[in-house]
Amino acid sequence: MIKPIIIGNWKLNGSKKFILRILKPLNQFLIKYYKICTVVLAPPLLYANFIQNILSTDQKKFFLGSQNVDVHFSGPFTGEISPIMLKDMGIQYVIIGHSERRLNHYENNALVAKKFYMLKEENLIPILCIGETIQEHNDKKTKEICKKQIDLIFDLCGKNAFNNSIIAYEPIWAIGSGQSASPKEVQNISCFIRNYIKSKSNNNIKNFFIQYGGSVSQHNVQELIYQHDIDGFLIGGASLILKEFKKIIKIINK
Repeated sequence: MIKPIIIGNWKLNGSKKFILRILKPLNQFLIKYYKICTVVLAPPLLYANFIQNILSTDQKKFFLGSQNVDVHFSGPFTGEISPIMLKDMGIQYVIIGHSERRLNHYENNALVAKKFYMLKEENLIPILCIGETIQEHNDKKTKEICKKQIDLIFDLCGKNAFNNSIIAYEPIWAIGSGQSASPKEVQNISCFIRNYIKSKSNNNIKNFFIQYGGSVSQHNVQELIYQHDIDGFLIGGASLILKEFKKIIKIINK
């Protein structure tokens, strides 16, 4: 198996007090694991510099990620953060297309594809979230929905689009629900995604990873990581609980 990639998406959570409490113990814990797995923390961007000031680059055993990015490099776009700014801050990984942004901020596939393109222009690593609603799942349209979300990126970025990239398969109905998709089901969709990406890339693809996200916990992660086409996890709520997050990392690296 390749080196697993584990991303903690803090969403709209965190404080200086919280960071001071968990950051150094987590970093100390990762000394044992950072050579065999890649851990990325995606806090609210406001706290990225605070985290960097607590730990020097040499000390830090994880990478920093962003939960979002704008589709412009600069200009009159109040409240936005550009790929150039993320790179300047030392951010390497960027989550795009999360269902919460698609739903709450009306981000469609075309906008997400443009964000993907902008990140690739700056050699940042996109973490593209794709997945289906419960209705689409029940109607057995999961593969069709995933293809639509992937195809626009190929159209915009070309056949090498997914080199040095991550797809996080996150069934929308599983996120934050406590109801994870079954390992067999996740493997089936992950295998489909990998083969589809390969076929569109003429089998010439490098450093491409597939994660699963959606109510990941210490109770289901072992069965999930055993699946052939799951390379890691995008973890929400569990990444905010130090004991739980450490347990998940430990299980993945057994």
